[in-house]
This record gives sequence, structure tokens and C-alpha cells, in this order.
Amino acid sequence: MRALSGNAPRIAAAVAGCAALLLPSHAAAAVPAETQYILNTLSFLIHGTLVLFMATGFTMLEGGLVRTKSVSTILLKNVTLIALAAIGFWATGYNLMFTGVDGGLIGTLGPWSPDDAAARAGDYAGAASASAWLFQCLFAVTAVSIISGTLAERIRLWPFFMFVMIMSTLLYPIQGAWGWGGGWLGARGFLDFAGGTHVHATAGWAALVGAIVLGPRRGRFLRDGSPRTLPASSLPLATLGTMILWLGWLGFNGGSLGSMSSAADVITIAQVYVNTIMATCGGIVAAVVLLQATSSKVDLTMVLNGALAGLVSITAGPDTPGIAGAILIGAIGTVLMLATTQLLLRLRIDDVIGAVPVHLPCGIWGTLAVAFSNPDASLVTQLLGVVSVSAFMIAASTAVWIALRLLMRLRLTQGEEAIGIDRVETGALAYPEFATKAIIGVD
Repeated sequence: MRALSGNAPRIAAAVAGCAALLLPSHAAAAVPAETQYILNTLSFLIHGTLVLFMATGFTMLEGGLVRTKSVSTILLKNVTLIALAAIGFWATGYNLMFTGVDGGLIGTLGPWSPDDAAARAGDYAGAASASAWLFQCLFAVTAVSIISGTLAERIRLWPFFMFVMIMSTLLYPIQGAWGWGGGWLGARGFLDFAGGTHVHATAGWAALVGAIVLGPRRGRFLRDGSPRTLPASSLPLATLGTMILWLGWLGFNGGSLGSMSSAADVITIAQVYVNTIMATCGGIVAAVVLLQATSSKVDLTMVLNGALAGLVSITAGPDTPGIAGAILIGAIGTVLMLATTQLLLRLRIDDVIGAVPVHLPCGIWGTLAVAFSNPDASLVTQLLGVVSVSAFMIAASTAVWIALRLLMRLRLTQGEEAIGIDRVETGALAYPEFATKAIIGVD
């Protein structure tokens, strides 16, 4: 009670500031700096919670799309990668990405620590440093979560965990520093509101290179090269995961404004929410229509990926398109996703959950689309950002994946794949009633 009474003046100031925003004259009235600081901090924390919930969505989506003999391992991977990525981003990632970049390539090495001395002295610029760090940390977690599903069912745990650490400490922060950290791309006017390139295309390249180096699952392609469908363990679980991702994406995009301290800010956040929802709707409708027109059957997994394609496509610029533009951006994303899915099958590249078709082309498309909806964006600069980040991620990911293949046992043997990665890596079966089928390779 004493602590509460001691903070009473600050609480009263915050409440008064919030109330001021609701008054008709709020546009002319100045919001107290401390109230702005509190609102900005709350924005990072609340939206960050939604971003963390996205990890649940990825886990459920991937758990539903792998086979029954691989579910326990994919769940273990998705829980553990959160911890590894967060520790790695704290150890070097954040400072490498945001501290002392100053128009260059990278920041400084070393662990992050909170610095709120200015706020404690009465200078309430921005938000609490820990809230900003947490939000960015969860973006790094999202990037490595995307990679997990592509490589499922045949990659060993520890090589994957090693890649997670390298991704969160080096690869993701380096390319992120170029745009978001005040590096050379940002200085040239490159715009990526919530990570169409810096998160989604970046993770897509890492996943694609990993899938090529790793090779396809045993039995995924027949001798003539035609793909063989391997049954998903639970379509309801995959659908639940997609719906959770849809919800979490509102925090992913909405929190990326970085401010919630004025009427203009909340108007922008509301517009971001609407465009995020409507781009997803465009992606879903495009998937249903195109699948019905081309195959006379509507594949649920492709519709789910259509929803995700719409979400990824709007991520780079959800703040500027109109509603019709957002729907169109999402629909075009689905077209690219479906085309890329077929291309990977022709090339015999095995992506278990379709993460590469969702995140790579749609992240690139969304980044380029910013130039058509945002008058401050240049198509040339947007293209420069896409090409430079892509070139870096292709080269760096190739080096890391090949090094892991040379230094560690990267994938399961054929015999181990036949009995299932759950028996090999965890010894725990998510669906023990299907154990007999798993042993003989039916599922």
C-alpha cells in the first residue's frame, strides 16, 4: 500500500493524460511527456505479448502439418528455439543490430543491458529500454520459428539448435542493422515497417538454403520425380495455429509503429490492424478461388498458407494502403505462394509446411509494394534493400549450413527416418496409439 501511495502522483498523471486523449480538444492539448513514455512502453509490452503468442501459432501449425511420428520433436524444437534465440539476441544480437550502427554495416558486440537513466532523471523520450528490447527480441524469435517447419522430420536437434544460435546472434542482427538499426539501407530511405524483408524474406532464404543442403525427406518424391503426399497429423491443429498467428500478427504489425502516445499514433495503429486483417482476407479468398479453378478441389493447407501469404505480404507496409489496396496485396501474395509451391516441387525441394513459399516471395513482394502505396518510398531503394539482404542471407546461410553438415551429423539416416524422428531424438510419441504404423512407415 505504501508503494501504491508513493506512486499515486504518477498514476494520476498517467490517467489524466489518457483522459485528455478522449476529450474533443485533445488535438490541441499537449500530452504530458511522462504519459507519452508510459503509453509507448505499454504499446511495446502489449503488442510484444501478441508477438510471443505467435510462437504458439507456429508450434501448432507445424505440429499439425508434420506426420504423427514427428510431432513431439517439432514441439520440442519450437519451445527450445524461443529460449536459444532470446539468449542469443541478448548476448550479442541486439547491440549488433541497434547500438552504434550510425549509417554503417553493424553495431557493437556485447550483451544488452537496460539503460533508463535519462527517464529516471525526468527525460521521458521514447519508451522504457527493456520494453523496446523485448519487442525486438521476439521478432528474432519469430524469424527462427519460420525456419523450423521447413526442415522438419529429418534434421537433427543439435545442428538445428546451432543454426538458431548463429541466426539470432549474427545473421539476423547484421542484416537488420542495415535498415532498422540506422545502417546504410535506412540512410538511403529503405522502408520495411514490420519486417517483410528483415524478418520474413530473411528467414525464407535461410530455410530455403537449409532445405537444399539437407535434402528431401525419405519417400517425399518418387523415382520419376513426382511428389508423394505425406499425411499431416492434425489439420484442426494446423488450422488453430494459423488462427493464432492471425491474431498475433496484429501485435507484430501494430507494435512496429513504436509509438502510441498521440491521436495520430492510435489512428495509424487502427489502420494497420484493419489492413492486416483485410490483406489476410484477400489471401484466403484468392486461395479458395484459384484452387477451385485449377484443381476443382480446395486444399485446406493451401488456404491456410494463403492466409499467411496475405499476412506476410502486408507486413512491410501495413500503414499506408487503402483497404482495397491491402486486399490486392494479400491476393497477389497468395498467387506468388501457390506458384512458388509448385516450383519447389518441380525442383524436388522439400518444405514440410510450405514456409518458404509463404515467407520468401511474399516478403519480397510486400517490400516492393510499399513503393506503390507510400509516397516516401522509392522502388529503386526498395529493390536495393531486397537484393542486398537476399544476397547476404544466401551467402551466409549457405556457409553456415554447409559447415554444420561437415562438422555435425546434420540429418537422420534412412533407417532413423523410417521409424520416425520422435523415437530417435526424444523417445516420446505424441500419438502412441499410432506407434505401429510409425514403425512400418505408414504415416
